[in-house]
Amino acid sequence: MGSPADVAEKADRIITMLPSSPNVLEAYTGSNGILKKVKKGSLLIDSSTIDPAVSRELANAVEKLDAVFMDAPVSGGVGAARAGNLTFMVGGMEEEFTAAQELLSCMGTNVIYCGEVGTGQAAKICNNMLLAIGMIGTAETMNLGIRLGLDPKLLAKILNMSSGRCWSSDTYNPVPGVMEGVPSSNNYQGGFGSTLMAKDLGLAQNSATNTKTPILLGSLAHQVYRMMCARGYAQKDFSSVFQFLREEEDL
Repeated sequence: MGSPADVAEKADRIITMLPSSPNVLEAYTGSNGILKKVKKGSLLIDSSTIDPAVSRELANAVEKLDAVFMDAPVSGGVGAARAGNLTFMVGGMEEEFTAAQELLSCMGTNVIYCGEVGTGQAAKICNNMLLAIGMIGTAETMNLGIRLGLDPKLLAKILNMSSGRCWSSDTYNPVPGVMEGVPSSNNYQGGFGSTLMAKDLGLAQNSATNTKTPILLGSLAHQVYRMMCARGYAQKDFSSVFQFLREEEDL
């Protein structure tokens, strides 16, 4: 099959997962997009992380073709994907949630209904903003401790049995050698790229502007990851912010 339209012609259950809003729009509404040949009654689930307004726009277009669209962005990273225990945040018609849940449960252990179309995206954007803030905080903390003469493994152990513990410290530590099986111990290869984190933080910034919501740390995190992308970290895992901070100090 050479195009999304070809897939839509043969399947009535389609899941898409693409990097950004323009990619999703092209896959659905492009000259060879899904909507060119979508069947009536088809269930279309988009697990990309995109602007909630784009999800709502697609839902309206799909509804006119007598099909169903749901947004279901995903969280958990490469490790959870390999283990099949991702988390899906689903937005759409509640009466269609059971059908979506059956499909998504093949890849995730947590499939959560969030509300109307776009609310899945809202939940994912909020989650990733907090993730970025937490990772920067963990990287800064680990770097300070190392500069003060602490062994990074010891510091991580103390943090993880204390009130500073978070996912970035106990599951995805950004310091090389502290944990095995995470990108920081593989030259920050694999995982969730800094360019994608910058994109998600941009979505958070846009949403905050539209809703007149102050996101002081979220905005700073967006600036940090945009700067990292301009400094050669775009394809490295987002935990490479630790390496970025070390380089900044050495300037």
